[in-house]
Amino acid sequence: MIEYSSQPHYLVAVDCIVFGFDGETLKLLLVKRSLEPEINKWSLIGGFVGAEESTDDAAIKVLKKNTGLDGIYLEQFKVYGKPDRDPIERTLSVAYFALIDIKKYSQQLNADYHAEWFPINERPELIFDHNTMVADARKRLRYKAALHPILFELLPKKFTLPQLQTLFEAVNDMKIDTGNFNRKMNSTGLLVKLDEKDKSSSKKGAYYFKLNHKKYRSDFHLVFNLLPNLSLDL
Repeated sequence: MIEYSSQPHYLVAVDCIVFGFDGETLKLLLVKRSLEPEINKWSLIGGFVGAEESTDDAAIKVLKKNTGLDGIYLEQFKVYGKPDRDPIERTLSVAYFALIDIKKYSQQLNADYHAEWFPINERPELIFDHNTMVADARKRLRYKAALHPILFELLPKKFTLPQLQTLFEAVNDMKIDTGNFNRKMNSTGLLVKLDEKDKSSSKKGAYYFKLNHKKYRSDFHLVFNLLPNLSLDL
């Protein structure tokens, strides 16, 4: 039997970058670290991988344990392994990002878990290399959003064009001309206009739309026309 006793052994952790959208602002879900070092400082949702579980299973476990969230979109995107990233012991971290509609999961995320939402551009300083993880996850989100309909995981099934524009602007960190955005989005055929209106912001109201999933899968390249300055560099 071949053994690896001569090789160094490391800890393996998972960290979850949870993005949420409440219809107005792109947000990040954070918790306060419960152990030293950096106890009580803001952190991503994470934990160690057990001996008998996969990293995917560990990510699902720590997310549910620390937030109550379950059954949400979760995707692995990078491994962080600088030798000094954790001051206690050499630890490799497998990072995942998640996308949710905050209102849809508001009941799952209750005060018992002490997790808090922060606007993405107003988040507090995070421990270790977690700020880098957030920046990398946001870049990955931009890339994925241009190629796949995952951005709509952040929206309710029916949404308005102002909500969609706000989300596009937040994810891509850019301002978009409203007239051009509405005209181009309507011309793509990617959305289905509903008869119902959202009148919460004005008497005139804004029509609700839903995503045409079949059209989106075949014509996802049309998103590039909406974001001419979008960079897909990873």
